Amino acid sequence: MNLPEIGLFGILILVFTAPFLFKSIEHNLEIFLFAMGCLAVSITGSWNMHLVSEAFREPLPISSVVLGAGLLFKWSRKKLESGIQALLTRIPLSIFIFLLIVLLGVLSSIITAIIAALILVEVISILKLDRTSEIHITIIACFSIGLGAALTPIGEPLSTIVVAKLHQDFWYLFKNFGILILPPIFVLGFFAPLFHKPSKEGLEATSWKEEDSIKSVIIRALKVYVFVMALLFLGAGFKSLINTYLIVLSSGVLFWLNMASAVLDNATLAAAEISPTLSHVQIKSILMALLISGGMLIPGNIPNIIAASKLKIKSREWAKLGVPLGLVMMFIYFLILHII
Repeated sequence: MNLPEIGLFGILILVFTAPFLFKSIEHNLEIFLFAMGCLAVSITGSWNMHLVSEAFREPLPISSVVLGAGLLFKWSRKKLESGIQALLTRIPLSIFIFLLIVLLGVLSSIITAIIAALILVEVISILKLDRTSEIHITIIACFSIGLGAALTPIGEPLSTIVVAKLHQDFWYLFKNFGILILPPIFVLGFFAPLFHKPSKEGLEATSWKEEDSIKSVIIRALKVYVFVMALLFLGAGFKSLINTYLIVLSSGVLFWLNMASAVLDNATLAAAEISPTLSHVQIKSILMALLISGGMLIPGNIPNIIAASKLKIKSREWAKLGVPLGLVMMFIYFLILHII
């Protein structure tokens, strides 16, 4: 192992641990990840004009959608709030939460994971949930969105890359992975209401959330921009390490090592690992590991980043449920794919 590789392993350890050890890093996660991404690229000597251009260009669509949707939801919040409260007079909150998680999970493959996440945070911010319930339901919903978005190539970058690299048609992912992706979405929807504790204010009370200002909407979009740029730099910096150590491993070992997707861009990992020469079982193993582990920590998926930014969820708060839930799902799928 050479010096740059040792440095990359050190960066990976820092990315996994520092947000939980230092509150200043936890409160400025996007800046920290950006710095780590720049350091990873510098260590490997990967700087070039194409990377810099891509890093400035790629976050623009995502952050623009976040900005536009944020302004739209700000101006239509009262109508959305009255509509949700009217709906909640007809169905129990537990059923509403179930439908929210299942529908966003399934529809994310069509409306994209970004739009699904934006709808999620607006709805969650309107509901009268205590802080713990809000965090738990948001995390579960982000797992659902992250899974469901992989059903079509338009749902998220990972699914686009997989279909392109395997030279498959639009419905390839749905036909071959729907049986693995749809059941957990419904299971997550079923269990999510169990994490809800009714708020003391009751559903009829005025929302205790502060309404977004235009300034806060802009700042959130800028944070998402920096987050995506940071993930691109991390992916570029770790590309050599992935190519050297990950893609030569057996599918069983690769399944667990792909938990790196909790902090690295899963599209980058998919681009490095997916190949037409792999068996169907190997492709399933890689894809499911990337999708599940992407929900474990905030940097693992764009929906996580959007939700954490809007609802001010900290790294520790996310990890308390995200990590154990992700590990349970990883273990179940390891048994299904490699043992049973």
